[in-house]
Formats: sequence, structure tokens, C-alpha cells
Amino acid sequence: MRIGELAKRADVSVRSLRYYEEQGLLESERTTGGHREYRESDVARVRFMQMLYAAGMPSRRIIELLPFLDTGVATPRMLDHFDEESERIRRQIEALTATHTRLARLREIAAESVAGRPPSECRSSANAAAA
Repeated sequence: MRIGELAKRADVSVRSLRYYEEQGLLESERTTGGHREYRESDVARVRFMQMLYAAGMPSRRIIELLPFLDTGVATPRMLDHFDEESERIRRQIEALTATHTRLARLREIAAESVAGRPPSECRSSANAAAA
């Protein structure tokens, strides 16, 4: 498939796909006319890379882990990287969960303010929830 179709199916920009190629994260074949051609499996690969980027994983780390998808052969270093990234993401989830909990409580207090609770009580409760 051509680059535009891959971009559409993987829900990324053509520019992102070119960047992935520059970084060594994605490979394409070239037609005689110079157009990039991708495999069907590249759709899932690009979506997976997008997930890793969204989780805050840098290109250099993704490059270290992707060979396992291609070869099925892992190294002890890869295992360490998988463990490190999993732990980093776990900590990120905990921090986001704590933030979500505080925002939900602040929203409840804001609803009480809208319903007529005195501002001084709302301010006091809001400051306690934000602490």
C-alpha cells in the first residue's frame, strides 16, 4: 500500500510516517517510480508505535524494542528495557490516577458551589482536596 493509505489506516500523518522511516522505525519498498510501498502488517506496527509514543516512550527506546517484533529474538538488554518502560508507565498511571481523583473531587465541590454552597466552605474544601 502507498504512504497515503497507510497514513489513513493507521490514523497518522504522512509526515509522521516519513519521520518513522528516518528514525529506522519503519521500512518501505520503493516502486520503479520511487513511491513508497508498505506491507499490510505495517498498519498494526504504526499503531503500536503511536501507542508507545503516547505513553512517552522516546524513539531511541522504541528502536531498541522493535527488532523483537521482526525477529522474535529477545536479548537480556531488551528485557531490561521492557521492564524499565513498564515501570515508568506504571508510575505515570499512578500519577494520572491521583490527578484524576483530585479533579473529580474538585468537580464535586464546584457543583456544590453552583448549587449554592457558601464560597468560604467551597474554598476551604477545594484547598483541602487540592493539597
